[in-house]
Amino acid sequence: MGRRAKFTYSSWRREPEPPKRPCDVPGCPCAGEYRAPKDKTLKEYYWFCLEHVREYNAKWDYYADMTEAEIEQQLKDDYGWGRPTWDMGERINSRLFADPLGLKREAFGGETAKPKTAQKPSVDPALTAAARILELTFPLDKQQVKTNYKRLAKICHPDSTGGDKKLEEKFKDITEAYRLIMTVLT
Repeated sequence: MGRRAKFTYSSWRREPEPPKRPCDVPGCPCAGEYRAPKDKTLKEYYWFCLEHVREYNAKWDYYADMTEAEIEQQLKDDYGWGRPTWDMGERINSRLFADPLGLKREAFGGETAKPKTAQKPSVDPALTAAARILELTFPLDKQQVKTNYKRLAKICHPDSTGGDKKLEEKFKDITEAYRLIMTVLT
């Protein structure tokens, strides 16, 4: 059997650890436990004790060397956490709020609207041809495009057709049609 280590009361008692970092104020004997920024970049810091960090924070001004316009811009950027923002409705698709029957105008006391005649949107002929190759109808559904592409590609893939040149050309057309439709849908 191995030896047992003997522990004494003094080996269990913990001695207080010396401070890891001293306070950055000259002559302060306390530990620097609290960090405070040296400048606006917030990359370098002072380390202070509680008393000195309170003094430093009371005097520190982030906006000290900024003009009024720069302060205004900084505050505006802070509303969105530094991310770009847009005016309400600026980036919304107007088709989401279309009112072809004029029901909104009628409900809110506007002039009575006549129903608009349905106009077929002009579709790119290449897109129409691509949809025909993938056996799709408009409006295009992304999931249906993927399903049809996988089905047709499996049928016409050169590895499964034994080198049939007609099916190999059809596979190329299917792949190109899929690529074109997916660029339009995304």
